[in-house]
Amino acid sequence: MKIGFIGLGNVGGKLASSLLRNKFELTVRDLDKNLTNEFQNKGAKIANTAKKLTEQNDLIITCLPSPEICAEVMESNDGVINGLSKNKIWLEMSTTDETEVKRLGKLVLDKEAAALDAPVSGGCHRAATGNIAIFVGGERKIFDQILPVLTTMGRKILHTGELGTASILKVITNYLASVHLAALGEAWTVAKKSKLDLNKTFKGIAVSSGNSFVHETESQVILNGSYNINFTMDLVQKDMNLFNELSKKLNTPLEISPFVLDIFKDAQKKYGSRAWSSMVVKRLEDKFGLDFRASGFPDELTDNEKEEKGYEI
Repeated sequence: MKIGFIGLGNVGGKLASSLLRNKFELTVRDLDKNLTNEFQNKGAKIANTAKKLTEQNDLIITCLPSPEICAEVMESNDGVINGLSKNKIWLEMSTTDETEVKRLGKLVLDKEAAALDAPVSGGCHRAATGNIAIFVGGERKIFDQILPVLTTMGRKILHTGELGTASILKVITNYLASVHLAALGEAWTVAKKSKLDLNKTFKGIAVSSGNSFVHETESQVILNGSYNINFTMDLVQKDMNLFNELSKKLNTPLEISPFVLDIFKDAQKKYGSRAWSSMVVKRLEDKFGLDFRASGFPDELTDNEKEEKGYEI
């Protein structure tokens, strides 16, 4: 199976690298020539347009920053849609809106091609080692067809149902991660003002009912002071807006989500749209004249687990 990959950013570049590392024939496309040249040096081919990439490959993967950018890549004259033909497969790995992925999916189906949405979850450090989780929505037969590709990019693969269901689940999980992160800011503030040992506090939270994946990962780069989680403020806002818009469509007014979104908006105003998302806790450090520093924590996360072939859960 020949694979074309569009979008070599923080997550996409790592997923594409897993495909190359596992000897798939890969063609890439990105606006950043430095990134495409890097992949070419590692053995990938480069396509000058999304249409050409699509024409030359069986499976076309997009991993892009926003629904708007994905729509442009898909629907422009030199885009993916115009390069599709019978039996090709489009795999949308961006975090996007369920309605939008269904709209684009219909255009794909009109070309007698197949469409799946497959967002990932678990952090850039796990994307780098092929150990990230992947949610997949779409026809079961097509899911089975590309499962060998999915198990190269990720470890735990979940088929969520019809097209769009994976995007809904991903937005839900990102919302929960954002809430946990905002709550950690308050937890670290109280711990610091109480003069607790922050190393022991980290361990205590990790073995308690208050633990979360966000604590195990993002608290480390917060305590280090780098805040480098490879995920930015603007992306948090995009994901939380997707969650809030979904709740409105479902006629389900929410209480916590809009409040947490306001916290991230304030953080973005203070530190910028491309600041690391974990800097949301810095609002409280600055407000109270604190720092949440502790020794022994890394400035960037790495996945220490051995790369393993993925499997369906």
